[in-house]
Amino acid sequence: MSVLLGSYLIVLTLLVIVAVISVRARKLTLAGGITAVFIGLLVFAGTGHIGIILLASFFIMGTLATSHRKELKAKLQAEGVHPEARNAGQVLANGGTAALMSLLALINPAAGDTYTMMLAASLAAATADTLSSELGMVYGRNSYNILTFKKEPRGLDGVVSLEGTLLGAAGALLIALIHAAAAGFGAAILFITLAGILGNLADSVLGASLERKHYIGNDGVNFLNTLFGALAALALKLL
Repeated sequence: MSVLLGSYLIVLTLLVIVAVISVRARKLTLAGGITAVFIGLLVFAGTGHIGIILLASFFIMGTLATSHRKELKAKLQAEGVHPEARNAGQVLANGGTAALMSLLALINPAAGDTYTMMLAASLAAATADTLSSELGMVYGRNSYNILTFKKEPRGLDGVVSLEGTLLGAAGALLIALIHAAAAGFGAAILFITLAGILGNLADSVLGASLERKHYIGNDGVNFLNTLFGALAALALKLL
């Protein structure tokens, strides 16, 4: 019991330190930092160190991608500013499915490996979405509406580029490899990578349709992206 309590205290301390640094660096709002700590604790409780490592991997890649060439990306925004600090809603949108998978793993430990794989897939989808959108705005040569395939300006909802899509797929693969390094190499690498790519494409479809018509906000789209990724990985495993 004391060892378990010690592990939780160490993880909590690390989460708080990272949250404080992120808030001070304006990568997270205060509410976003608090939300991230609670999600991190739940992820650790349900999926252990592998879940925390996967969550941290997404956060690091997402933060670096968001910060990259922010001056250029700001020029593509109507407001002239490219926001970096993630608020509580954005943290939940990207990490909520991971938290849900961890809760399910706590409730049903016998299926813990499956829920951990689904957690990884949700974060692969979140990573693919973040990298494809953030880096696609910088390196995408031609941008197209995912539904009409007509050229449209970079940065619009539902607009994709070949370069951005490939960078997003690379991010999903990296998450899959990190999962494999802890859980073992096998078919799950393919499931997680494909689920991440499919989740990213689903995000773009929702962005080009429902988000543009203001039926759903960006946070809702991102949550559905991660949920789709998790369910896609499960479906691929069951095939």
